[in-house]
Amino acid sequence: MKWGVVTFPGSCDDRDTLYCLETVLGQQVVALWHKDRDLQGVDAIVLPGGFFYGDYLRCGALARFSPIMQSVYEFAQAGGPVLGICNGFQILCEAGLLPGALVRNRSLSFICDWVWIRVETPRTPFTAACRTGEILRLPIKHGEGCYVADAATLRTLEDNGQVVFRYVDAAGQTSETANPNGSLHNIAGVANARGNVVGLMPHPEHAVEPLLGGEDGSKLFRLACAAL
Repeated sequence: MKWGVVTFPGSCDDRDTLYCLETVLGQQVVALWHKDRDLQGVDAIVLPGGFFYGDYLRCGALARFSPIMQSVYEFAQAGGPVLGICNGFQILCEAGLLPGALVRNRSLSFICDWVWIRVETPRTPFTAACRTGEILRLPIKHGEGCYVADAATLRTLEDNGQVVFRYVDAAGQTSETANPNGSLHNIAGVANARGNVVGLMPHPEHAVEPLLGGEDGSKLFRLACAAL
């Protein structure tokens, strides 16, 4: 399987994602620059985390106009799998590939911690072999990770099974204390209606080896490799 990892000005997790896919999982990986238009025949795309364009205006608001995003949009519309992590999730929302938006954390402060998330649906390439209700432990690091949407959009997401991940405690229960940033409905990640585009705030690429504190993150990438 051939993966494409996009680097924007201000990316800081692109190399971690490349390492996860190439070294840990043995996948073929292409580094894509934000000014590229040619996706080089990749089978899946990752928009990694970072602080693209310094997060000016809003997180992802400038990066969504990068030349490569038109190619990403067309790839996604054709059914290609796209994963947006943290800043990548914000870009997908800004680009209209995912519903909702990410705003300032409830605490108005930057959060760097480990969280528990619950898999809500296996109907995406990245959760295809997960059990509904499976619990993963992943790190977060963001200042604008509070997921919001209007009431009608939230109803649609819930009714259509587009909520992919939800913040929970270690026992798998939702609560205010288990919600690190104030996201509505404890949402940690969502998918588009088709299920091929997924965004999440936690960082699976930072949980791929025991030395990093856990390996739950590698499972999401490994599942996609097996599913596609």
